[in-house]
Amino acid sequence: VEVASGMRLDEFFRKRIFEPLGMKDTFFSVPEDKLDRLMACYARHPLTGEITQSDPGGKASVYARKPNVLSGGGGLASTIGDYYRFCQMLLGAGEVDGVRLLSPKTLEFMTRNHLPDGKTLKDMGDKTFSESRMDGSGFGLGWAVTTDVVATTQPGSEGTFSWGGMASTFFWIDPTEDMIVIQMTQLMPSGAYPIRPQLQQLVYASIDH
Repeated sequence: VEVASGMRLDEFFRKRIFEPLGMKDTFFSVPEDKLDRLMACYARHPLTGEITQSDPGGKASVYARKPNVLSGGGGLASTIGDYYRFCQMLLGAGEVDGVRLLSPKTLEFMTRNHLPDGKTLKDMGDKTFSESRMDGSGFGLGWAVTTDVVATTQPGSEGTFSWGGMASTFFWIDPTEDMIVIQMTQLMPSGAYPIRPQLQQLVYASIDH
């Protein structure tokens, strides 16, 4: 991205994504005047289950400092409001409130399974800390894609795309139900507690057409 655009990654994100979408609270390094809103983060011990603070938040947080490396795969701090704007754009086939970032065909391409020979995540990798369903899920350009609802053993829709973050944050977009679900938590590692499947069951159980 930096080579193609001639911009640093954080500058590219700000000019090409955050500002057009009105995302005012998403950063690699949280500005000083917003640090009072930066929450602490916690970690669960894999053997004892004990939960301890892993990042104090605020001015003492690691997100208060500029990172040594800007990663396209992680490292942003954000809010539900900002991430909802981003997801609205994705649900809107690349456009929200008259602002278009992606063409409908580009997004359609991104939300297809790109694993070779129609393989699933289970075929290709180890679950490790992931809470994402491995059975019945392929991988698109940036997220898991549900290819077989029955195989996931969870309620949902084929074509749903989703992904999560280090602190058990998670989103999914179900175009069939015209639905966005965002979960913002502060518990590491991802998968420390089965929040995602429980939330998914509750959400789909509440849908009444």
